[in-house]
Amino acid sequence: MQIANNTVVSIHYTLTNTDGNVMDSSVGQEPLAYLHGASNIIPGLENALLGKSVGDSLEVTVDPTLGYGDIREEMIQDVDRSNFAGIDEIEVGMQFMAQTPWGEQPVTVIAIEDDSITLDGNHPLAGQTLIFNVEVVTVREATAEELAAGSVQ
Repeated sequence: MQIANNTVVSIHYTLTNTDGNVMDSSVGQEPLAYLHGASNIIPGLENALLGKSVGDSLEVTVDPTLGYGDIREEMIQDVDRSNFAGIDEIEVGMQFMAQTPWGEQPVTVIAIEDDSITLDGNHPLAGQTLIFNVEVVTVREATAEELAAGSVQ
């Protein structure tokens, strides 16, 4: 069976950046299962998997526009340290949930000054070209429940 919309696909993958650093991997764990065509994974990877079959291996390079998007400067802002009252230690790299015009979303501390903290609401992989090494493990028809939910159940 080939990967098509409304199929449940399981893949093993290793994600690296353009410097060759491993960013994430399913190797040694359960494969990633997703519903193809339901936007469960980034578009660049989903597009490359269309038509593949069990046992196929491929390397996919995904441009930011088909990955996690370009860095949006409006998602980076300085906030007054007083917004973190009750938090004793704040370090670069820490993540918090913030209420934004787009709803609640994670933000990452990227800089700390005496009276202000710079937060980045972009996805951590935004602006990066991503390289996936993928092996297709299983492909099957989605159940009615999975189609209704829009994800693997």
